[in-house]
Amino acid sequence: MSQSVQNGAAKDLVKEKGPLASALTDFWRAFRKNKPAIVGAGIVLFFIVLAVFARFIAPQGINDQNINIRLEPPSAQHWLGTDDFGRDIFSRIVFGAQLSLRVGFLAVIGSIIFGTLLGVIAGYFGKFIDTVISRFFDILLAFPSILLSIAIVSVLGPSLNNALVAIAIVNVPVFGRLVRSRVLTVKEEEYIVAARSIGMGNTRIIFNHILPNSFAPVIVQGTLNIATAILDAAGLGFLGMGAQPPQPEWGTMLSASRQYITNAPWTVLFPGLAIVLVVVGFNLMGDGLRDALDPRMKN
Repeated sequence: MSQSVQNGAAKDLVKEKGPLASALTDFWRAFRKNKPAIVGAGIVLFFIVLAVFARFIAPQGINDQNINIRLEPPSAQHWLGTDDFGRDIFSRIVFGAQLSLRVGFLAVIGSIIFGTLLGVIAGYFGKFIDTVISRFFDILLAFPSILLSIAIVSVLGPSLNNALVAIAIVNVPVFGRLVRSRVLTVKEEEYIVAARSIGMGNTRIIFNHILPNSFAPVIVQGTLNIATAILDAAGLGFLGMGAQPPQPEWGTMLSASRQYITNAPWTVLFPGLAIVLVVVGFNLMGDGLRDALDPRMKN
């Protein structure tokens, strides 16, 4: 009898896992057909590997200076040349990947957490709460993102961590409005009405039904916003309001080298190329995720 019960439980477990495995298989099948998305994912993976293994990949330390080889062009010794302090640009770009990806991921994660929380509250409970939260989103969206980021960093003080906080705050309404619109649709579905009718609490309904059915577009938007966050961090670094020297953040490297653009263009070219590649990679991957997760894009 015990053996029969165990077999029945095992069969139930297989049935529960079946739809998830099928959904993942369908997602991967749709995603891999999108060649630009695969290229984007490859670029992102490349920079993640650089960031994770920077200590082993970089041939020199980020602040190892040798004034005798300052502004040296790319060579076998220094693959991407040296900057005005004789520091190896390749090593600084590799370690800069850690800073840029950290800002991108942490800023977006923070935006998703607070934006989702506010969006769910506004969309699910509605009425006065919805009005207050929606007007808060409108106020934040009324300012250009880079100007609002500059204003926040001006109050907090220029640093990479404060730039991260500013970028996270600026992106909260993006996710908040996205989640709110999804919640407004999902909460009117029949299974939500049925859950309320049997006495299920609001917390269980939100976490068991609302959020799981509203999170796919958040994943797509989050991937796209990582690129935006990295770009904003580079912009703040270029203006001197983000990472501070001698941190090897790509925007800060551009700012420090802009005066050498005519006689040592490699000091500007390679940090700028790193920014372009990682932003393009996240955008291509985000487009692929959107196409793979959106049922309207499927045949």
